[in-house]
Amino acid sequence: MNDLANETMTSSPKTQRLDFNTPALQRKRRLRALKDRLAHWYVSIGGLAVLGAITLIFFYLASVVMPIFGGAELEARKAQQPAWLAQQEQPLLLAIEEQNQVAMRLDRSGQAQFFSLKDGAQLNNVRLALPADSRIVSVAEDQPGSRRLVLGLSNGQALVLQHNYKVSYPNDVKTIVAEIAYPFGAAPLVLDPQGRALDKVGVSLNGSTLMLAAATGSELHLLSLEREENLFTGETSLSEQRISLPQITDPIHALIIDPRQQWLYAFNGRATADVFDLRNNSLNGRYNLARDGDTSITAASPLLGGISLMVGDSKGGIAQWFMVRNPEGRAALTRIRDFQLGDSAVTQILPEERRKGFLALDAAGTLGLFHSTAHRTLLTEQVAEGSAIAALSPRASRVLVESNGQLQRFVVDNPHPEVSWSALWNKVWYESYDEPKYVWQSTSANTDFEPKLSLAPLAFGTLKAAFYAMLLAAPLAICAAIYTAYFMAPAMRRKIKPVIELMEALPTVILGFFAGLFLAPYVEGHLPGIFSLLLLTPLGILLAAWLWSRLPESIRLRVPDGWEAALLIPVILAVGALSLGMSGHLENWFFAGDMRLWLSNDLGIPFDQRNALVVGLAMGFAVIPNIYSIAEDAVFSVPKSLTLGSLALGATPWQTLTRVVILTASPGIFSALMIGLGRAVGETMIVLMATGNTPIMEMNIFEGLRTLAANVAVEMPESEVGGTHYRVLFLAALVLLAFTFVMNTLAELIRTSLRKKYASL
Repeated sequence: MNDLANETMTSSPKTQRLDFNTPALQRKRRLRALKDRLAHWYVSIGGLAVLGAITLIFFYLASVVMPIFGGAELEARKAQQPAWLAQQEQPLLLAIEEQNQVAMRLDRSGQAQFFSLKDGAQLNNVRLALPADSRIVSVAEDQPGSRRLVLGLSNGQALVLQHNYKVSYPNDVKTIVAEIAYPFGAAPLVLDPQGRALDKVGVSLNGSTLMLAAATGSELHLLSLEREENLFTGETSLSEQRISLPQITDPIHALIIDPRQQWLYAFNGRATADVFDLRNNSLNGRYNLARDGDTSITAASPLLGGISLMVGDSKGGIAQWFMVRNPEGRAALTRIRDFQLGDSAVTQILPEERRKGFLALDAAGTLGLFHSTAHRTLLTEQVAEGSAIAALSPRASRVLVESNGQLQRFVVDNPHPEVSWSALWNKVWYESYDEPKYVWQSTSANTDFEPKLSLAPLAFGTLKAAFYAMLLAAPLAICAAIYTAYFMAPAMRRKIKPVIELMEALPTVILGFFAGLFLAPYVEGHLPGIFSLLLLTPLGILLAAWLWSRLPESIRLRVPDGWEAALLIPVILAVGALSLGMSGHLENWFFAGDMRLWLSNDLGIPFDQRNALVVGLAMGFAVIPNIYSIAEDAVFSVPKSLTLGSLALGATPWQTLTRVVILTASPGIFSALMIGLGRAVGETMIVLMATGNTPIMEMNIFEGLRTLAANVAVEMPESEVGGTHYRVLFLAALVLLAFTFVMNTLAELIRTSLRKKYASL
């Protein structure tokens, strides 16, 4: 046997051994290892670059946004003590012109001193046209920025004047010439025929009508002057009318006439205000302005626009008041919000000329900068020892304070007072509103506009649009993905899936254009048909399935397995044609011929043509491909061994689907929903063109909305770079980025948890 074996081994051909260490294979292995390392580093660097880019975007947005939450800064310049100041009486008024180069000082003797704000040098000294043996007792200014004053004299007369500043460039040198003008004549106007001193005065010019108010003790005087111009000769004439008002008993401390000459506010007594309705010359009511029994009113001034009144008291408090119409339709003076300057009495309140901010000064020399709408205290700082008088420049960038015979100058840096967390996210009581509301209205045509920068309605609109879009898209996309991956025949799946995924290539601007110009008016005209379609489509499918199950088996077996879905195409088309065709008849039978009017009049539900229903239909159509594609891949990727094993153990296909396939694919399905939600939240063009862009907080499906993304797209081109509006739009983008980041993080955590939970299946 051994010999036979040896003979066999000897006679067999020699076995060839493969050499795996040839130079060619070594080069191939080195090249493969190099490619592997390059791919590893390429993917790693690419991933880190993406994370770095997102981080840089976040920090860039934050760097643009952060300045709006900063306070104000006050920089003191060297105090001045010009020689001419010692020769003047105590000041009644300080003012600064637009270019921050010339200032004016007015005293009781009628001297208007113009001087350089930079060095205090005397520029011009104007003696006002006061009657002989008369002095200025009181002074009042018209609306902020008008530079119009009324002087109450000791002889019962009032003088209306205006300080103007003409800018010229002789020899290319900027020159500002200050002057005093008398728009209603240099002759004083008689307000008190008895010649008593006018303790307090007020002025308002509305068009060609000038209204003057004065108080002698507790007695009110009101004079209306109408200026008329002859179109042929150019001559002007004044017609006077004395207005009688109900008299009050308490001494009057301040008078304010609103710019529309509708209300006269008389602050009197210790802490009360009488409001007169100038339309019918009657007393609207008496209001107690005190926070407690020991408080007295020490200063009052209107804000820009004249709607709000800022009232300072003896304990350093400042309250904002304006007229609010109650549910009965009667206007009443209402306390809106409070500020606190210090512990001393507020002596002066100076409104800004271009914003709803104001400056306040108290008896201890403390200066404060505030903003009414944002309810912000931007700065409080000691600027003088004891009582002082201040002036605020038109651009609110300079403050001039006279105290103890010195002129102190301050540079103000207060670029973004309009923004606060409460103004962005809480309800705010805006001027002329009956109650606090969420409002976004960043611009207006008039100069005394109150910016309304609440992001709450924009965030609400973003979530509302995403909710209605997902309400339509999520069930359709997930059910279609499950059926395509699990039940549909492979040949049919190869045709259906690419077609649905091709829907994602449709430009959203085309979808928005179609939704805004065709879908919105069509839905408005066929509301019963649209709702019938949404209700009857699932019922029609169920009915068709029931009828199919009752057909003879010989007929049902003629349709190949997995091709049954093709039979639903005519069913859906028939249900759609029936629903839309019956729309007019349903509207006549149930809604008196117009469902839109029935919703508005009978149910009180507002209806806008471009509404959330249109957005849900259009944006849901756009989101379906994203959800479908990812969910279908997740379901199709479930190992066949799990499906076959479940069926082999006796489970039905439906039991296998619900208890094995969907659970295993749940992480992918959840990821699909989150990606679809992220797409809906960030969508811009569809909501821009199909919603009407109305920033309201209503869940009503028949009303419009405005999203964060659409708002940025609409308003960014018209915003001033570096301005408050510009930075708030960047804040909206930052909120959108943060929302997406948080949502994706939570989605990843939930997906990981689901994967761990069902990994053992």
